[in-house]
Amino acid sequence: MKKVVLYDTTLRDGIQGEGVSLSAKDKLAITRKLDEIGIHFIEGGNPGSNPKDIEFFRAVRKLELRNARVCAFGSTRRKNKTVRTDPGLKALLSAHTDVITIFGKSWILHVKDVLRVSLKDNLDIIASTVEYLKFRKKEVIYDAEHFFDGYRDNPDYALKTVKAAEEAGADWIVLCDTNGGNLPHFVREVVEEVGRNVSLPLGIHTHNDSGMAAANSVAAVLGGARQVQGTINGYGERCGNADLCSIIPILKWKLNIDCITDKRSKKLVEVSRYVSELANVVPRNEQPFVGDSAFAHKGGMHVDAVRKNPKSFEHMEPGLIGNERRILVSELSGRGNVVSKAAEYGFDAAGDPEAAKKIVDRVKELEHQGYHFEAADASLQLLMKRVLGVHRSFFELQGFRVSVERRDDNRVVSEATIKVKVKGVVEHTAAEGDGPVNALDGALRKALERFYPNLREMRLTDFKVRVLDASAGTAAKVRVLVESRDRTDDWRTVGVSENIIVASWRALVDSVEYKLMKDRK
Repeated sequence: MKKVVLYDTTLRDGIQGEGVSLSAKDKLAITRKLDEIGIHFIEGGNPGSNPKDIEFFRAVRKLELRNARVCAFGSTRRKNKTVRTDPGLKALLSAHTDVITIFGKSWILHVKDVLRVSLKDNLDIIASTVEYLKFRKKEVIYDAEHFFDGYRDNPDYALKTVKAAEEAGADWIVLCDTNGGNLPHFVREVVEEVGRNVSLPLGIHTHNDSGMAAANSVAAVLGGARQVQGTINGYGERCGNADLCSIIPILKWKLNIDCITDKRSKKLVEVSRYVSELANVVPRNEQPFVGDSAFAHKGGMHVDAVRKNPKSFEHMEPGLIGNERRILVSELSGRGNVVSKAAEYGFDAAGDPEAAKKIVDRVKELEHQGYHFEAADASLQLLMKRVLGVHRSFFELQGFRVSVERRDDNRVVSEATIKVKVKGVVEHTAAEGDGPVNALDGALRKALERFYPNLREMRLTDFKVRVLDASAGTAAKVRVLVESRDRTDDWRTVGVSENIIVASWRALVDSVEYKLMKDRK
Protein backbone atom coordinates (compact mmCIF):
# COMPACT_ATOMS: atom_id res chain seq x y z
CA MET A 1 0.00 0.00 0.00
CA LYS A 2 1.31 3.46 -0.94
CA LYS A 3 2.02 5.77 2.01
CA VAL A 4 1.54 9.55 2.11
CA VAL A 5 2.89 11.84 4.83
CA LEU A 6 0.53 14.52 6.18
CA TYR A 7 1.87 18.00 6.86
CA ASP A 8 -0.41 20.43 8.69
CA THR A 9 0.08 24.18 8.40
CA THR A 10 -3.06 25.36 10.21
CA LEU A 11 -0.96 27.09 12.88
CA ARG A 12 0.92 29.18 10.32
CA ASP A 13 -0.72 29.34 6.90
CA GLY A 14 -4.21 28.70 8.31
CA ILE A 15 -4.24 31.69 10.62
CA GLN A 16 -3.45 33.96 7.67
CA GLY A 17 -7.10 33.47 6.72
CA GLU A 18 -9.39 36.43 7.25
CA GLY A 19 -11.17 36.21 10.63
CA VAL A 20 -8.96 33.35 11.89
CA SER A 21 -6.90 33.94 15.02
CA LEU A 22 -5.22 31.62 17.52
CA SER A 23 -3.39 32.39 20.74
CA ALA A 24 -0.20 30.54 21.66
CA LYS A 25 -2.29 28.49 24.08
CA ASP A 26 -4.75 27.63 21.28
CA LYS A 27 -1.89 26.58 19.03
CA LEU A 28 -0.53 24.24 21.69
CA ALA A 29 -3.98 22.69 22.19
CA ILE A 30 -4.39 22.15 18.44
CA THR A 31 -0.90 20.63 18.26
CA ARG A 32 -1.97 18.00 20.79
CA LYS A 33 -5.14 17.29 18.81
CA LEU A 34 -3.28 16.95 15.51
CA ASP A 35 -0.79 14.63 17.16
CA GLU A 36 -3.68 12.45 18.42
CA ILE A 37 -4.94 11.77 14.89
CA GLY A 38 -1.49 10.96 13.56
CA ILE A 39 -0.44 14.05 11.59
CA HIS A 40 3.24 13.56 10.73
CA PHE A 41 4.47 17.17 10.51
CA ILE A 42 2.96 20.20 12.27
CA GLU A 43 4.17 23.59 11.09
CA GLY A 44 4.13 25.78 14.20
CA GLY A 45 4.76 29.15 12.60
CA ASN A 46 7.59 31.54 11.84
CA PRO A 47 9.64 32.07 15.02
CA GLY A 48 11.04 35.31 13.65
CA SER A 49 7.72 36.94 12.82
CA ASN A 50 5.94 37.64 16.13
CA PRO A 51 6.09 37.10 19.92
CA LYS A 52 3.20 34.61 19.81
CA ASP A 53 5.20 32.17 17.67
CA ILE A 54 8.29 32.63 19.84
CA GLU A 55 6.17 31.71 22.87
CA PHE A 56 4.71 28.71 21.03
CA PHE A 57 8.10 27.24 20.09
CA ARG A 58 9.34 27.72 23.63
CA ALA A 59 6.33 25.90 25.08
CA VAL A 60 5.90 23.17 22.45
CA ARG A 61 9.25 21.62 23.41
CA LYS A 62 7.61 20.53 26.68
CA LEU A 63 4.82 18.62 24.93
CA GLU A 64 5.19 14.86 24.72
CA LEU A 65 4.08 14.24 21.14
CA ARG A 66 3.71 10.63 20.02
CA ASN A 67 3.26 10.96 16.28
CA ALA A 68 3.98 14.46 15.04
CA ARG A 69 7.18 16.39 14.51
CA VAL A 70 6.96 20.18 14.86
CA CYS A 71 8.50 22.33 12.11
CA ALA A 72 9.66 25.93 12.18
CA PHE A 73 8.91 27.85 8.98
CA GLY A 74 10.79 30.66 7.31
CA SER A 75 12.43 32.05 4.21
CA THR A 76 15.73 31.45 2.52
CA ARG A 77 18.41 33.97 3.54
CA ARG A 78 18.05 37.58 2.52
CA LYS A 79 19.91 38.69 -0.59
CA ASN A 80 22.20 41.05 1.33
CA LYS A 81 22.95 38.68 4.24
CA THR A 82 25.12 35.64 4.72
CA VAL A 83 23.63 32.50 6.23
CA ARG A 84 25.41 33.19 9.52
CA THR A 85 24.20 36.79 9.81
CA ASP A 86 20.67 36.42 8.48
CA PRO A 87 18.16 37.20 11.30
CA GLY A 88 15.50 34.92 9.84
CA LEU A 89 17.77 31.88 9.89
CA LYS A 90 18.89 32.74 13.43
CA ALA A 91 15.23 32.80 14.50
CA LEU A 92 14.58 29.45 12.81
CA LEU A 93 17.47 27.85 14.66
CA SER A 94 16.34 29.41 17.95
CA ALA A 95 13.10 27.43 17.72
CA HIS A 96 15.13 24.26 18.40
CA THR A 97 13.01 22.06 16.11
CA ASP A 98 14.51 19.05 14.38
CA VAL A 99 12.68 19.98 11.17
CA ILE A 100 12.82 23.34 9.39
CA THR A 101 10.73 24.29 6.38
CA ILE A 102 12.02 27.08 4.17
CA PHE A 103 10.55 28.58 1.04
CA GLY A 104 12.35 30.01 -1.94
CA LYS A 105 11.59 31.52 -5.33
CA SER A 106 10.83 29.33 -8.37
CA TRP A 107 9.24 31.86 -10.70
CA ILE A 108 11.42 34.26 -12.68
CA LEU A 109 8.77 36.96 -12.19
CA HIS A 110 9.32 36.78 -8.42
CA VAL A 111 13.10 36.57 -8.71
CA LYS A 112 13.26 39.72 -10.84
CA ASP A 113 10.30 41.80 -9.60
CA VAL A 114 9.98 40.80 -5.94
CA LEU A 115 13.36 39.50 -4.76
CA ARG A 116 15.18 41.68 -7.32
CA VAL A 117 18.28 39.57 -7.74
CA SER A 118 19.83 37.78 -10.68
CA LEU A 119 18.68 34.28 -11.59
CA LYS A 120 22.08 32.90 -10.56
CA ASP A 121 21.99 34.72 -7.20
CA ASN A 122 18.58 33.21 -6.46
CA LEU A 123 20.01 29.73 -6.99
CA ASP A 124 22.91 30.59 -4.67
CA ILE A 125 20.48 31.86 -2.02
CA ILE A 126 18.52 28.58 -2.12
CA ALA A 127 21.59 26.35 -2.09
CA SER A 128 23.47 28.21 0.65
CA THR A 129 20.42 28.28 2.94
CA VAL A 130 19.72 24.56 2.62
CA GLU A 131 23.40 23.71 2.96
CA TYR A 132 23.71 25.79 6.14
CA LEU A 133 20.64 24.22 7.79
CA LYS A 134 21.90 20.75 6.93
CA PHE A 135 25.26 21.70 8.46
CA ARG A 136 23.28 22.50 11.62
CA LYS A 137 21.86 18.94 11.57
CA LYS A 138 18.32 19.86 10.57
CA GLU A 139 15.85 17.94 8.43
CA VAL A 140 15.04 20.42 5.68
CA ILE A 141 11.76 20.61 3.81
CA TYR A 142 12.14 22.95 0.85
CA ASP A 143 8.90 24.64 -0.29
CA ALA A 144 9.26 25.75 -3.91
CA GLU A 145 7.01 28.80 -3.85
CA HIS A 146 4.91 29.55 -6.98
CA PHE A 147 6.45 26.47 -8.59
CA PHE A 148 3.65 25.67 -11.05
CA ASP A 149 3.40 29.25 -12.32
CA GLY A 150 7.19 29.35 -12.57
CA TYR A 151 7.26 26.05 -14.44
CA ARG A 152 4.65 27.25 -16.93
CA ASP A 153 6.69 30.41 -17.52
CA ASN A 154 10.12 28.76 -17.73
CA PRO A 155 10.32 25.05 -16.90
CA ASP A 156 14.11 24.89 -17.17
CA TYR A 157 14.68 27.57 -14.54
CA ALA A 158 11.96 26.26 -12.21
CA LEU A 159 13.67 22.85 -12.28
CA LYS A 160 17.05 24.47 -11.58
CA THR A 161 15.68 25.96 -8.36
CA VAL A 162 14.59 22.61 -6.93
CA LYS A 163 17.77 20.94 -8.18
CA ALA A 164 19.73 23.58 -6.26
CA ALA A 165 17.87 22.59 -3.07
CA GLU A 166 18.37 18.90 -3.80
CA GLU A 167 22.09 19.20 -4.43
CA ALA A 168 22.50 21.26 -1.24
CA GLY A 169 21.07 18.36 0.78
CA ALA A 170 17.35 19.04 1.24
CA ASP A 171 15.27 16.11 2.49
CA TRP A 172 11.98 17.02 0.80
CA ILE A 173 11.00 19.11 -2.21
CA VAL A 174 7.47 20.51 -1.93
CA LEU A 175 5.90 22.02 -5.05
CA CYS A 176 3.59 24.95 -4.26
CA ASP A 177 0.60 26.30 -6.15
CA THR A 178 0.84 29.51 -4.14
CA ASN A 179 -1.65 31.55 -6.16
CA GLY A 180 -4.10 28.65 -6.36
CA GLY A 181 -4.75 29.10 -10.05
CA ASN A 182 -3.62 25.80 -11.54
CA LEU A 183 -5.70 22.79 -12.56
CA PRO A 184 -5.35 19.08 -11.69
CA HIS A 185 -4.21 17.80 -15.08
CA PHE A 186 -1.35 20.32 -15.21
CA VAL A 187 -0.38 19.73 -11.57
CA ARG A 188 -0.08 15.99 -12.15
CA GLU A 189 1.95 16.44 -15.34
CA VAL A 190 4.40 18.77 -13.60
CA VAL A 191 4.79 16.54 -10.54
CA GLU A 192 5.51 13.57 -12.80
CA GLU A 193 8.09 15.57 -14.76
CA VAL A 194 9.82 16.85 -11.60
CA GLY A 195 9.86 13.28 -10.29
CA ARG A 196 11.83 12.25 -13.38
CA ASN A 197 14.44 14.94 -12.67
CA VAL A 198 14.67 14.93 -8.87
CA SER A 199 15.51 11.93 -6.72
CA LEU A 200 14.11 13.38 -3.47
CA PRO A 201 10.58 12.63 -2.25
CA LEU A 202 8.12 15.27 -3.45
CA GLY A 203 5.34 17.08 -1.61
CA ILE A 204 2.43 19.30 -2.66
CA HIS A 205 1.15 22.57 -1.19
CA THR A 206 -1.94 24.08 -2.84
CA HIS A 207 -4.25 27.02 -2.34
CA ASN A 208 -7.95 27.12 -3.16
CA ASP A 209 -8.36 30.25 -5.28
CA SER A 210 -9.83 28.21 -8.15
CA GLY A 211 -11.69 25.81 -5.85
CA MET A 212 -9.17 23.13 -6.83
CA ALA A 213 -6.89 22.83 -3.79
CA ALA A 214 -8.04 19.36 -2.74
CA ALA A 215 -8.27 18.13 -6.34
CA ASN A 216 -4.79 19.46 -7.12
CA SER A 217 -3.39 17.79 -4.00
CA VAL A 218 -4.90 14.44 -4.99
CA ALA A 219 -3.66 14.86 -8.57
CA ALA A 220 -0.16 15.48 -7.23
CA VAL A 221 -0.31 12.30 -5.14
CA LEU A 222 -1.43 10.35 -8.20
CA GLY A 223 1.56 11.89 -9.97
CA GLY A 224 3.97 10.66 -7.32
CA ALA A 225 3.90 13.18 -4.43
CA ARG A 226 4.47 11.55 -1.05
CA GLN A 227 3.72 14.50 1.22
CA VAL A 228 0.54 16.61 1.29
CA GLN A 229 0.44 19.98 3.01
CA GLY A 230 -2.85 21.54 4.07
CA THR A 231 -4.89 22.95 6.91
CA ILE A 232 -7.81 21.77 8.99
CA ASN A 233 -11.07 23.02 7.44
CA GLY A 234 -9.07 24.61 4.60
CA TYR A 235 -8.33 27.78 6.57
CA GLY A 236 -5.84 30.08 4.88
CA GLU A 237 -5.17 33.32 3.08
CA ARG A 238 -7.63 34.54 0.44
CA CYS A 239 -9.74 31.49 -0.49
CA GLY A 240 -7.87 29.16 1.84
CA ASN A 241 -5.54 26.17 1.65
CA ALA A 242 -6.12 22.55 0.75
CA ASP A 243 -8.53 21.11 3.31
CA LEU A 244 -7.02 18.12 5.10
CA CYS A 245 -10.52 17.18 6.27
CA SER A 246 -11.31 16.36 2.63
CA ILE A 247 -7.90 15.14 1.53
CA ILE A 248 -7.44 12.60 4.33
CA PRO A 249 -10.65 10.63 3.64
CA ILE A 250 -10.05 10.83 -0.12
CA LEU A 251 -6.57 9.36 0.25
CA LYS A 252 -7.54 6.78 2.83
CA TRP A 253 -11.01 5.66 1.83
CA LYS A 254 -11.15 6.46 -1.88
CA LEU A 255 -7.58 5.64 -2.96
CA ASN A 256 -6.59 3.12 -0.28
CA ILE A 257 -3.47 5.15 0.54
CA ASP A 258 -1.98 4.81 4.00
CA CYS A 259 -1.99 8.20 5.77
CA ILE A 260 -3.71 7.67 9.16
CA THR A 261 -5.18 4.64 10.93
CA ASP A 262 -8.83 3.58 10.79
CA LYS A 263 -9.27 4.48 14.47
CA ARG A 264 -7.82 7.97 14.05
CA SER A 265 -9.89 8.56 10.93
CA LYS A 266 -12.99 8.38 13.12
CA LYS A 267 -11.80 11.49 14.98
CA LEU A 268 -11.75 13.69 11.89
CA VAL A 269 -15.08 15.41 12.58
CA GLU A 270 -14.08 15.96 16.19
CA VAL A 271 -10.80 17.61 15.14
CA SER A 272 -12.54 19.76 12.52
CA ARG A 273 -14.99 21.15 15.07
CA TYR A 274 -12.35 21.50 17.77
CA VAL A 275 -10.20 23.70 15.53
CA SER A 276 -13.17 25.78 14.36
CA GLU A 277 -14.16 26.36 17.99
CA LEU A 278 -10.68 27.56 19.00
CA ALA A 279 -10.40 29.67 15.84
CA ASN A 280 -13.84 31.16 16.60
CA VAL A 281 -15.04 30.34 13.08
CA VAL A 282 -18.56 29.03 12.51
CA PRO A 283 -18.33 25.53 10.96
CA ARG A 284 -19.66 25.20 7.41
CA ASN A 285 -22.58 22.79 7.42
CA GLU A 286 -21.97 21.97 3.76
CA GLN A 287 -18.26 21.20 4.22
CA PRO A 288 -17.51 17.89 2.46
CA PHE A 289 -17.06 14.83 4.67
CA VAL A 290 -17.10 16.57 8.09
CA GLY A 291 -19.93 19.12 7.76
CA ASP A 292 -23.26 18.62 9.54
CA SER A 293 -25.00 18.45 6.15
CA ALA A 294 -22.48 16.12 4.49
CA PHE A 295 -24.71 13.08 5.13
CA ALA A 296 -28.05 14.85 5.67
CA HIS A 297 -31.10 13.75 3.67
CA LYS A 298 -34.21 15.87 3.20
CA GLY A 299 -36.09 14.89 0.05
CA GLY A 300 -38.67 12.17 0.69
CA MET A 301 -37.56 9.91 -2.17
CA HIS A 302 -33.92 10.23 -1.10
CA VAL A 303 -34.74 9.29 2.48
CA ASP A 304 -36.78 6.29 1.34
CA ALA A 305 -33.85 5.11 -0.80
CA VAL A 306 -31.29 5.61 2.00
CA ARG A 307 -33.47 3.63 4.40
CA LYS A 308 -33.43 0.73 1.93
CA ASN A 309 -29.74 1.03 1.05
CA PRO A 310 -27.51 3.89 2.29
CA LYS A 311 -25.25 3.55 -0.75
CA SER A 312 -28.08 4.85 -2.91
CA PHE A 313 -27.39 8.45 -1.85
CA GLU A 314 -24.16 8.28 0.21
CA HIS A 315 -20.69 8.05 -1.30
CA MET A 316 -19.19 6.50 1.84
CA GLU A 317 -20.06 5.32 5.36
CA PRO A 318 -20.15 8.51 7.51
CA GLY A 319 -18.98 6.71 10.64
CA LEU A 320 -15.57 6.07 9.06
CA ILE A 321 -14.69 9.72 9.64
CA GLY A 322 -16.76 10.28 12.77
CA ASN A 323 -19.77 11.82 11.06
CA GLU A 324 -23.34 10.55 11.12
CA ARG A 325 -26.34 10.22 8.87
CA ARG A 326 -29.06 12.82 9.49
CA ILE A 327 -32.64 12.57 8.32
CA LEU A 328 -34.20 16.02 8.02
CA VAL A 329 -37.87 16.67 8.51
CA SER A 330 -39.42 19.70 6.80
CA GLU A 331 -42.31 20.68 4.59
CA LEU A 332 -40.65 18.61 1.85
CA SER A 333 -40.78 15.47 3.96
CA GLY A 334 -42.67 12.35 3.17
CA ARG A 335 -43.70 9.54 5.46
CA GLY A 336 -40.28 7.89 5.07
CA ASN A 337 -38.50 10.89 6.62
CA VAL A 338 -40.81 10.83 9.60
CA VAL A 339 -40.52 7.07 10.11
CA SER A 340 -36.72 7.27 9.99
CA LYS A 341 -36.55 10.27 12.29
CA ALA A 342 -39.01 8.75 14.76
CA ALA A 343 -36.95 5.56 14.85
CA GLU A 344 -33.86 7.68 15.57
CA TYR A 345 -35.70 9.07 18.60
CA GLY A 346 -36.87 5.65 19.72
CA PHE A 347 -40.47 5.90 18.47
CA ASP A 348 -42.07 3.28 16.23
CA ALA A 349 -44.02 5.16 13.58
CA ALA A 350 -43.53 2.50 10.89
CA GLY A 351 -46.36 0.41 12.24
CA ASP A 352 -48.74 3.36 12.53
CA PRO A 353 -49.20 5.03 9.12
CA GLU A 354 -51.91 7.30 10.51
CA ALA A 355 -49.61 8.67 13.20
CA ALA A 356 -46.82 9.23 10.66
CA LYS A 357 -49.26 11.13 8.43
CA LYS A 358 -50.34 13.30 11.39
CA ILE A 359 -46.71 14.19 12.11
CA VAL A 360 -46.05 15.06 8.46
CA ASP A 361 -49.19 17.21 8.31
CA ARG A 362 -48.30 19.00 11.56
CA VAL A 363 -44.73 19.66 10.44
CA LYS A 364 -45.95 21.09 7.13
CA GLU A 365 -48.52 23.24 8.93
CA LEU A 366 -45.96 24.68 11.35
CA GLU A 367 -43.30 25.22 8.68
CA HIS A 368 -45.89 27.13 6.67
CA GLN A 369 -46.21 29.37 9.73
CA GLY A 370 -42.45 29.91 9.77
CA TYR A 371 -41.06 27.09 11.91
CA HIS A 372 -37.86 25.43 10.78
CA PHE A 373 -37.15 22.01 12.28
CA GLU A 374 -33.99 21.07 10.38
CA ALA A 375 -31.95 23.08 12.88
CA ALA A 376 -34.16 22.33 15.89
CA ASP A 377 -34.15 18.60 16.52
CA ALA A 378 -35.24 18.96 20.13
CA SER A 379 -38.43 20.81 19.15
CA LEU A 380 -39.10 18.20 16.46
CA GLN A 381 -38.76 15.36 18.95
CA LEU A 382 -41.21 17.07 21.31
CA LEU A 383 -43.63 17.66 18.43
CA MET A 384 -43.54 13.98 17.52
CA LYS A 385 -44.22 12.92 21.09
CA ARG A 386 -47.16 15.31 21.30
CA VAL A 387 -48.70 14.02 18.07
CA LEU A 388 -48.12 10.41 19.12
CA GLY A 389 -49.78 11.15 22.45
CA VAL A 390 -46.78 10.10 24.56
CA HIS A 391 -45.64 13.53 25.69
CA ARG A 392 -45.68 14.28 29.39
CA SER A 393 -45.92 17.96 30.32
CA PHE A 394 -43.62 18.85 33.18
CA PHE A 395 -45.32 22.18 33.97
CA GLU A 396 -48.25 24.29 32.84
CA LEU A 397 -48.00 27.99 32.08
CA GLN A 398 -50.74 30.11 33.60
CA GLY A 399 -49.35 33.47 32.51
CA PHE A 400 -46.35 35.75 32.29
CA ARG A 401 -45.55 39.46 32.07
CA VAL A 402 -42.38 41.20 30.92
CA SER A 403 -41.44 44.83 31.49
CA VAL A 404 -38.44 46.93 30.50
CA GLU A 405 -37.32 49.81 32.68
CA ARG A 406 -34.64 52.45 32.32
CA ARG A 407 -33.39 53.39 35.76
CA ASP A 408 -31.80 56.53 37.18
CA ASP A 409 -28.27 55.25 36.55
CA ASN A 410 -29.16 54.77 32.83
CA ARG A 411 -29.19 50.99 33.18
CA VAL A 412 -31.92 49.25 31.17
CA VAL A 413 -33.27 46.29 33.11
CA SER A 414 -35.93 43.75 32.14
CA GLU A 415 -38.19 42.07 34.68
CA ALA A 416 -40.30 38.99 34.08
CA THR A 417 -43.11 37.71 36.27
CA ILE A 418 -44.37 34.19 35.65
CA LYS A 419 -47.06 31.92 37.02
CA VAL A 420 -46.76 28.16 36.37
CA LYS A 421 -48.34 25.06 37.81
CA VAL A 422 -45.79 22.37 38.71
CA LYS A 423 -46.83 19.00 40.11
CA GLY A 424 -50.10 20.50 41.33
CA VAL A 425 -48.40 23.51 42.94
CA VAL A 426 -48.80 27.05 41.57
CA GLU A 427 -45.51 28.93 41.51
CA HIS A 428 -45.54 32.71 41.07
CA THR A 429 -42.01 34.05 40.59
CA ALA A 430 -40.15 37.09 39.23
CA ALA A 431 -36.62 37.73 38.01
CA GLU A 432 -34.58 40.52 36.48
CA GLY A 433 -32.33 40.09 33.47
CA ASP A 434 -30.19 41.92 30.93
CA GLY A 435 -33.01 41.48 28.43
CA PRO A 436 -36.56 40.13 28.37
CA VAL A 437 -35.55 36.60 27.38
CA ASN A 438 -32.87 36.47 30.06
CA ALA A 439 -35.45 37.65 32.61
CA LEU A 440 -38.01 35.05 31.45
CA ASP A 441 -35.39 32.33 31.66
CA GLY A 442 -34.52 33.40 35.20
CA ALA A 443 -38.13 33.50 36.36
CA LEU A 444 -38.91 30.08 34.85
CA ARG A 445 -35.84 28.52 36.46
CA LYS A 446 -36.75 30.03 39.80
CA ALA A 447 -40.19 28.41 39.54
CA LEU A 448 -38.95 24.98 38.41
CA GLU A 449 -35.58 24.30 40.04
CA ARG A 450 -37.15 23.38 43.40
CA PHE A 451 -38.97 20.55 41.61
CA TYR A 452 -36.32 19.78 38.98
CA PRO A 453 -32.88 20.56 40.44
CA ASN A 454 -31.12 19.12 37.35
CA LEU A 455 -32.07 22.34 35.51
CA ARG A 456 -29.23 24.05 37.38
CA GLU A 457 -26.71 22.34 35.09
CA MET A 458 -28.44 23.60 31.91
CA ARG A 459 -27.52 26.88 30.24
CA LEU A 460 -28.42 28.77 27.07
CA THR A 461 -25.43 29.05 24.74
CA ASP A 462 -26.86 30.78 21.67
CA PHE A 463 -29.89 32.84 20.70
CA LYS A 464 -30.74 33.73 17.10
CA VAL A 465 -33.63 35.83 15.78
CA ARG A 466 -34.69 35.95 12.14
CA VAL A 467 -37.38 38.20 10.67
CA LEU A 468 -39.47 36.05 8.33
CA ASP A 469 -41.27 38.73 6.32
CA ALA A 470 -39.37 41.99 6.36
CA SER A 471 -42.02 43.71 4.24
CA ALA A 472 -44.41 43.49 7.20
CA GLY A 473 -42.15 45.80 9.21
CA THR A 474 -42.60 45.67 12.97
CA ALA A 475 -45.61 43.36 12.53
CA ALA A 476 -43.50 40.68 10.86
CA LYS A 477 -43.23 37.19 12.26
CA VAL A 478 -39.92 36.28 13.82
CA ARG A 479 -38.30 32.89 14.29
CA VAL A 480 -36.20 32.37 17.40
CA LEU A 481 -33.66 29.56 17.58
CA VAL A 482 -32.27 28.75 21.02
CA GLU A 483 -29.25 26.55 21.63
CA SER A 484 -28.80 25.00 25.07
CA ARG A 485 -26.42 22.57 26.67
CA ASP A 486 -25.72 20.69 29.88
CA ARG A 487 -22.74 18.61 31.00
CA THR A 488 -23.16 16.02 28.25
CA ASP A 489 -25.29 17.31 25.36
CA ASP A 490 -26.34 20.32 23.37
CA TRP A 491 -29.69 20.83 21.62
CA ARG A 492 -31.69 23.40 19.66
CA THR A 493 -35.30 24.51 19.87
CA VAL A 494 -37.42 26.90 17.85
CA GLY A 495 -40.35 29.26 18.37
CA VAL A 496 -42.30 31.50 15.96
CA SER A 497 -44.65 34.43 16.56
CA GLU A 498 -45.35 38.03 15.54
CA ASN A 499 -44.27 38.85 19.10
CA ILE A 500 -40.56 38.25 19.72
CA ILE A 501 -41.17 37.60 23.43
CA VAL A 502 -43.74 34.89 22.65
CA ALA A 503 -41.46 33.31 20.02
CA SER A 504 -38.61 33.32 22.54
CA TRP A 505 -40.84 31.84 25.23
CA ARG A 506 -41.90 28.96 22.97
CA ALA A 507 -38.30 28.11 22.13
CA LEU A 508 -37.30 28.46 25.78
CA VAL A 509 -40.09 26.18 27.03
CA ASP A 510 -39.18 23.52 24.47
CA SER A 511 -35.57 23.73 25.61
CA VAL A 512 -36.49 23.17 29.26
CA GLU A 513 -38.98 20.41 28.40
CA TYR A 514 -36.38 18.63 26.29
CA LYS A 515 -33.85 18.74 29.13
CA LEU A 516 -36.37 17.28 31.58
CA MET A 517 -37.50 14.66 29.06
CA LYS A 518 -34.03 13.40 28.24
CA ASP A 519 -33.01 13.25 31.90
CA ARG A 520 -36.09 11.18 32.73
CA LYS A 521 -35.09 8.43 30.29
